[in-house]
Amino acid sequence: MQARCLCQAVLVTAPDTHEVHVCHCSMCRRWGEGPAFTLHGGTAVQTSGPITRYASSPWAERTFCSSCGTHLFYRLLASNEHFLSAGLFQDAQGLTLAQQIYIDEKPDYYALANDTPTLTGAEVQALYSDS
Repeated sequence: MQARCLCQAVLVTAPDTHEVHVCHCSMCRRWGEGPAFTLHGGTAVQTSGPITRYASSPWAERTFCSSCGTHLFYRLLASNEHFLSAGLFQDAQGLTLAQQIYIDEKPDYYALANDTPTLTGAEVQALYSDS
């Protein structure tokens, strides 16, 4: 899968994936004005172009195009796992909403109609604590 930012300066190449995950944590909502819709790209993600990296926590970073500000991915530092902005992949076919995380931080002003598995923040942290 390949995608470009708004200004076309950054190219992102990732393994083919079809599961969209949604994060409702307060940091993702602040970063993107709503829940983060992501594709798990694993460790084989490649990028080229002007990228700014922001250390959003001791264990992860968020990246964006240095030119236009398009959100690119959230990356776990220890495992090098990438969670790519699903909006980058405008031409992707067959995507399905697979899971929602930090469901306990989701505000009351929106609800997704999809019936998906959900995890609380504590459950997510326990899942990735070895990463």
